[in-house]
Amino acid sequence: MPIRIPDTLPAFETLVHEGVRVMTETVAIRQDIRPLQIGLLNLMPNKIKTEVQFARLIGASPLQVELTLVRVGGHKAKNTPEEHLLSFYQTWDEVKDRKFDGFIITGAPVETLPFEEVTYWPELEEILNWTETNVHSTMNVCWGGMAAIYHFHRVPKHALKEKAFGVYRHRNLAPSSVYLNGFSDDFQVPVSRWTEVRRQDIEKVPELEILLESDEMGVCLVQEKRANRLYMFNHVEYDSTSLGDEYFRDKSSGIPIKLPHNYFPHNDDTLTPLNRWRGHAHLLFGNWINEIYQMTPYDLNEIGKDLAG
Repeated sequence: MPIRIPDTLPAFETLVHEGVRVMTETVAIRQDIRPLQIGLLNLMPNKIKTEVQFARLIGASPLQVELTLVRVGGHKAKNTPEEHLLSFYQTWDEVKDRKFDGFIITGAPVETLPFEEVTYWPELEEILNWTETNVHSTMNVCWGGMAAIYHFHRVPKHALKEKAFGVYRHRNLAPSSVYLNGFSDDFQVPVSRWTEVRRQDIEKVPELEILLESDEMGVCLVQEKRANRLYMFNHVEYDSTSLGDEYFRDKSSGIPIKLPHNYFPHNDDTLTPLNRWRGHAHLLFGNWINEIYQMTPYDLNEIGKDLAG
């Protein structure tokens, strides 16, 4: 089944052009089926680009998925037209009475700030608490992953001396994990961050299990089994050009920036980079959605009741 998104969302045409099966709202309402309800809390400045990245991965599932775009209410986006936000997004306050099978919290360009100094941190903490009772499974990405693991377990983030930036080899530490079904032992993942979460801090929390790790870049993916939470500290969702866009943006602004590691062929920024992570990105999200489908209650109202007691 295809992903269900609003017919007029800009991502719609992009996904159709790429061959991702997309279902219009008009067709979806004719099908006698309960689609999985996935929410995307989009904290990235360029919301339209981020919508496409995550919708592409979710839309590859054979299950029908209805994607709800969510934003924090107390923060004004600078790089997305207000008309787009009003047309396609709901604030968390508008969806907080709903239940979701899955919920994604994206990264945000605020990672060098202490969490408590982020303007929308109080609202994000409310959202994270809300996911415990209103969401079956959460996927927390990059800064969103660091924020979530700090909120729930006080695992700190640490500043890096220079930006971790490029495509790095990672190891599969848990081949039997349902989330890593089909993963190679060794694969590559895009990394773009100024901070890190360290293994020694994670190992202090018995509920947490490290699934993916890089010798150079450290921990990549952590699972919290009982709470159905994943913490992904890198960017498997990135487009082929995302790292290059960041590099050229900073370079044109006069900001000191190194070539992204192992990204441009022969380290020549005039050559088109090759995407070497797309397959594993689809595997991760496909496995996540399949696990949600297998385990989520058919009655959405039952979500969270097992933790309430």
